Order: sequence, then structure tokens, then C-alpha cells
Amino acid sequence: MENKIEANGRILLVDDEAAILRTFRYCLEDEGYTVATANSAAQADSLLQRQVFDLCFLDLRLGEDNGLDVLQQMKVQAPWMRVVIVTAHSAIDTAVDAMQLGAADYLVKPCSPDQLRLAAAKQLEVRQLAARLEALEGEVRQRSNGLGSNSPAMMKVLETARQVADTDANILILGESGTGKGELARAIHGWSRRAKKTCVTINCPSLSAELMESELFGHNRGAFTGATENTLGRVSQADGGTLFLDEIGDFPLILQPKLLRFIQDKEYERVGDPVTRRADVRILAATNLNLEDMVREGRFREDLLYRLNVITLNLPPLRERPEDVLQLAESFLSQFVKSYGRPARAFSAEASDALTSYSWPGNVRELRNVIERASIICPQEYVEVSHLGMSTHSGGNSAPRVGESLSLEQLEKAHIAAVMATSETLDQAARTLGIDASTLYRKRKQYGL
Repeated sequence: MENKIEANGRILLVDDEAAILRTFRYCLEDEGYTVATANSAAQADSLLQRQVFDLCFLDLRLGEDNGLDVLQQMKVQAPWMRVVIVTAHSAIDTAVDAMQLGAADYLVKPCSPDQLRLAAAKQLEVRQLAARLEALEGEVRQRSNGLGSNSPAMMKVLETARQVADTDANILILGESGTGKGELARAIHGWSRRAKKTCVTINCPSLSAELMESELFGHNRGAFTGATENTLGRVSQADGGTLFLDEIGDFPLILQPKLLRFIQDKEYERVGDPVTRRADVRILAATNLNLEDMVREGRFREDLLYRLNVITLNLPPLRERPEDVLQLAESFLSQFVKSYGRPARAFSAEASDALTSYSWPGNVRELRNVIERASIICPQEYVEVSHLGMSTHSGGNSAPRVGESLSLEQLEKAHIAAVMATSETLDQAARTLGIDASTLYRKRKQYGL
């Protein structure tokens, strides 16, 4: 019964008639919903301060309280919550006014149990779809996951990932930039018993400490400048599902104690709100940094590292799984020519050789970018070497190595090109290189990158 309740949603009933509250509650609890009741605006406000609800059935006539005023306050306090107005037949005009103020639907009393159940199911389905859409909007473009493999090393990682996916153990995914750590995290969520819930991603390097706390735990209206409404936060959005902390090595040190506490106790507070809340979230994290070195340098908490790496998965770089290069390239090509409506269908023998002989310093992400470009510019059935633009990546088909007969300028150009190929943004590339964005801009112009 507990799993069913969590799967079906959390409902708040607000009515000043005890008999209606009792009848509605029994009917909805029989369907497996988690139900709380309030007989006044003050009680409803108190419950909304302490708990997160997906749906509210709100009576328009609450004694001395005006239902429309309560509705407006709810839309400020919990903008994500669906609200269904419950009203007598004589007040249908007021119910229509409520719809214009943000109510999702209305029920006319007296209503049958089937009408109540149907209204709840409909609104909760919309709420779940909205949550899924919000998660999917974080994916800027469709991607093939790049997890199919003929490499023994990669197959071993995937086998371990499948074995531990159905547990709630925290998992730390290690690997170079572009190896597919985010794709593996989403695959683990998909293989787990939490798959029907949301997998929420936070990109740690992209946010300051202040914004990270708000993004992670949510905030109350007025908590800081620009906080115009209450916000759930990623932890609450991931309740029952998975929270993926991408590039955890860049998580602000000052916030690490709060993250540690949440991982240990599943408890947190929103910014500007002293109320302690709980969320059932499975933690996955990924990094291309050496966290043990960061612990020794005082840049990462040792106790947090222990909590994160209950299970550690090391993704091999693409250069160590050459048997996968053509399979991935063909998969990407099929995906892109379909998306862009282009004529390419396969690689020439020379292009295949170029793909397999290249060292891929940017890993799967770089391969994907190269194939996307080739699929766009190739005007024929077979992709040729000239369409791959391989010479623009790391200075040719083989990456230069320290100690080779190269000038510093050649080595710097190759290194900058490789870092850019592994970075999602130029700002991220500049941080990796230890230079500011304006310097990177000048270097790119200087080397024609």
C-alpha cells in the first residue's frame, strides 16, 4: 500500500463541512492517494507550509473565508499544485471566476465517488506530465545514449550498473569529459524501480553557491531579491525518483554540509523557510575530477565523498574502446540524417579508417559532434573524410603527446582544441584551461579554432 500511495499523489481537501471531508477522504484513500484535510483557510495555509501537495480540492464557501482569496493565496504559495474548486450548483458562476484565477477545474456538490475519483486521476495525470516535461526540457537536444558497446571494459561497467540500478545505493560515476556519465546516470534511473518517477539533473559548475542552494532545495517568496514566488527546488521535484549531480567536484564547498545532511537524513529546508521537509531521493553523482586529491587539498569534504561513492563506476574513454567507434558513429549518423532530412547513409572506407584511427580526446561527445557536422554538410550517400573535418580536432588524426617534436605553440593549439571538444560551453573550456573567457577568445582567433 505504501508504494501505491507514493505513486498516486498527495491531495489536500479544504472544506468547512466535516461530513464532506470525511467522505472525500475515505473515497480518495481507497484509491491509494495520500490525503490531508483542512476545515479553514488557516489550517490549509499551515499544511501547505509543511508539506508538498500535487492536488487540492477547495470548497468556495469556507465559513468566513472567501474561497477565491484562498485560491489566489494558494497559487502564490504552491504554484505547482493543481486546484479543483468544489461548489454548490447555485455558485457555478463563481466557479467560472475561479477558473479564470487559475483553478484547473470544478466539481458541483453533491458529486458521486466516481466523479471525484475521475477528477483526481485527471488532474494528477496532468501534474505528472508537467513534471516530466520540466525534466525533459533540461535536455536541449535529443541524443543517442552511446551506451551500446562491444568493449569488454565498457560491458563490465554496464553489467555492474544494471546490477546495482535496482537498489537505492548512491552511485559515483567517474570518467573523462564526454564519456557519457550523464547518459549512464539516466540509464541507471531507467533500470531502477524509481523509473516511473522523475530523474532530475543539476549541473553543478553552472551555479553560484547562492543560486545552487535555491535550485537544489527551493526558496520562499521574498527570501532574496527576485524571489517573487515559492519554488519547489530540485530535491522536491525528484521526490520518489533520482537526483543526478553532474560534475559534483564543482559543488560549492560552503554548501557541502547541507548536501551531506540531506543525503544522510533526507531532510532539508528551503531558502528563507525554517520548516524542515523530507524527500525520498536516490543520489547519483558524476565527475571528471579526482575527488580524493580534492579532499587532501581541502576542496571537498571527505565524509561527503564516502556518502557519494557507495558504488563507483569508472567509464573508460573512447580511445580505450575502439571497437565501439564505428557502431556509435553509424548510430549517430542514422539519428542526424533522419532529424535533418539529409542524404548520407553510410561511411566510405576511408572515412571509416579515419574514425577508427583517431584518438578521440573529446570521447563520445566529440564523436557525436563530428558526425552531426558531417551529416549536415555531406551532399551524397557516403560520408567522406573531407566531411568529417578531422584535421580541425586536436591537430589531426592522432593527438600530440608531451615530449614529441612540437613547438609550444603547436602543443597549446592542440590542447585548447581538445579541451574545447570535451566542453559543453566555452566558459567551461576556459575554466578547465585556467584562463578567462576573453583570453580563450583571443587564442581561438589566433589559432583559427
